[in-house]
Amino acid sequence: MIALLLISMTICAQKSVKVAAAANLRSVFMEIKDKYEKENPGVKLDVTFGSSGNFVQQIMNGASFDFFMAADKSFPLKLQSQGMTYGKVATYIYGKLAMWSNSIDVNKGVSVLKQDAVKRIAIAKPETAPYGERAVELLKKQGLFNDLQTKIIYGDNISAVAQYAFTGNAEVGFIALSLAMAPEMVGKGKCYVIPQNLYSPIEQACVLIKKPARNLTAEKFMKYILGNSCDKLWEKYGYSK
Repeated sequence: MIALLLISMTICAQKSVKVAAAANLRSVFMEIKDKYEKENPGVKLDVTFGSSGNFVQQIMNGASFDFFMAADKSFPLKLQSQGMTYGKVATYIYGKLAMWSNSIDVNKGVSVLKQDAVKRIAIAKPETAPYGERAVELLKKQGLFNDLQTKIIYGDNISAVAQYAFTGNAEVGFIALSLAMAPEMVGKGKCYVIPQNLYSPIEQACVLIKKPARNLTAEKFMKYILGNSCDKLWEKYGYSK
């Protein structure tokens, strides 16, 4: 009886995947989750969204995640360098940076940030959020960062920045294009997609987290993410391969 119980517990564990996912993935991942769970009855994807840098610290401190989908490649590589992963660090998608506002016409690009009407500019913390790091990089390359520093407010992650912009707590927010294309934001404000040649590529990578026992279900899900099954969903939210 005890043996049967242990076998049952092992099977249950192998049917669950704890995913740490970058905040920019919120909308697209929930659609991927629904699709995957329908195609794989009994499998449960337990996802937590947040900033990639914070997830690295949590995982290094013992957080029990199976799979890490970051907003860039450097954070998974950092975990790999600490011996906390297994298998390869693999790029699954490329993200795009956008400016979003519910009150300012941002279609002329970053020059609008100098307007007096723009009192606050929301950016994700660059040290933990790759989209925030790219926004700061962009402003510095355009020679605007020093002049705009007093207007900048920092959010813990890109979802927080989107919320600042959506509620008007910031006139403009630098967000992931994927969040601007989420149903709750489409048509609610103005969006300007930053030309990709103005900032370093947002190469989003994933990796399996080392655990006492390998989670084969997590390995299978990683293969799914790296395949072509979700291409239409990635495209729907503005990502590119």
